[in-house]
Amino acid sequence: MNFYSNYFFRFILIMTLSVPLLAVQAALPDFTWIVEQAKDSVVNISTKTKARKSRSIEGPSIPDFPEGSPFGELFEKFFDHENPRERRRDSQSLGSGFIISKDGYILTNHHVIAGADEVLVRLANREEYVARIVGSDEASDVAVLKVDADNLPTLKFGDSDDLKVGEWVLAIGSPFGFDHSVTAGIVSAKGRSLPGDNYVPFIQTDVAINPGNSGGPLFNLDGEVVGINSQIYSRTGGFMGLSFAIPIEMAVDVANQIKLNGRVSRGWLGVLIQEVTRDLAESFGMDNPQGALVAKVLEDSPAKDAGLQVGDVIVEFNGRKVMHSSSLPPLVGRSAVGKDAQVTIIRNRSREIIKVRIAELPDSMTRASFTPGDDKPIEKSALGMNVIELSESARKKLRVQSGVEVTEVDDTGSARDAGILKGDVITMIDNLAVDSVDDFDAITDDLKAGKSVALLVQRRSGPVFLAIRPEDS
Repeated sequence: MNFYSNYFFRFILIMTLSVPLLAVQAALPDFTWIVEQAKDSVVNISTKTKARKSRSIEGPSIPDFPEGSPFGELFEKFFDHENPRERRRDSQSLGSGFIISKDGYILTNHHVIAGADEVLVRLANREEYVARIVGSDEASDVAVLKVDADNLPTLKFGDSDDLKVGEWVLAIGSPFGFDHSVTAGIVSAKGRSLPGDNYVPFIQTDVAINPGNSGGPLFNLDGEVVGINSQIYSRTGGFMGLSFAIPIEMAVDVANQIKLNGRVSRGWLGVLIQEVTRDLAESFGMDNPQGALVAKVLEDSPAKDAGLQVGDVIVEFNGRKVMHSSSLPPLVGRSAVGKDAQVTIIRNRSREIIKVRIAELPDSMTRASFTPGDDKPIEKSALGMNVIELSESARKKLRVQSGVEVTEVDDTGSARDAGILKGDVITMIDNLAVDSVDDFDAITDDLKAGKSVALLVQRRSGPVFLAIRPEDS
């Protein structure tokens, strides 16, 4: 093979390898114009919290050396002990935020400014302002700041509902204090519910978010803000591919309430709910598991007044489908207080629509506690468990009027497989109330082997439905 032939084949090989690479490059989005357009509206937020005065009362005392003496500093470091002269130390934290109005209103996270004595906002042009905290809401992790400035650059808001899983998104913030760092990724999921955050349907992404990014904006490919970067899931404290953002519609709604009323009002239905499993769906005559299963209806609540019942499965709220139980609290929370809402339920295998007048979520909610009653002789054994009548003390502590208490669960059998525990109180089986051991006996005798049925049990933590599948006797 001569030189020209060898060169030709090399050229063909290079072009063959280059075409897919060029195609991939052409398919990747161009983020540069978004960054150029948005960077001036993203701010760095630092806070200062003054340590409260305290006097140590344990450990050896430090001699009262003259001020400035090197021996005083030496003794303090040696004993790792607060000086009785009550030294004060200031702590600082860093976060991000973005400007939402030309006259200086800024959105960020509640946890960025919580407990701060002073909040400093630094713009992209290095100008700095001392910000006033207009208000914040811990439940949604949204805070509103105000700086005295005019003609500030603002951002355009998008609609997080239009986001699709797999869509590209972009974040700008100050991770570890590195101002205006840009990271990108995709939407991993929508409507995520996190522990302790019942009213926020988070946007999950794989955008690299680290300490300092909190409060910064999340953009779609149109350069619109679709969320506020709020949390990460991590076992190390750093980014591990799971980031969560607050939908912008919720953040704006919270911000507007804070600005107008100084507080946030949320809708309240008054039910305790749980997820519908495959076995529970079968027991309720549903083709697929979906919705929010009502495990308890609170007294003096909108749900009670409207006639919602334990065992109802809420599948729609104001025309919005409820696929998971975690989808319901955000929908209820954003509902207008004092207005009627349409709740679609499945009850006794039939679909019904109930009107509920939404009330305001109380500031505090109490949960009944349960302490099992004294042991009694076993009255009935069925479904792989033993039950007894409820004592009067158990009824009062549990605040229920009826039920039977589980005193023993067999090592194998239906009860063990269903997750029933010793001390559980069974109040309902297959939508039938269990008022006594006789009721339990009659209901369980009529259950068909192999068919899943729902049991409502009361525990220390509250009511919960379990699916049990009776076996052949």
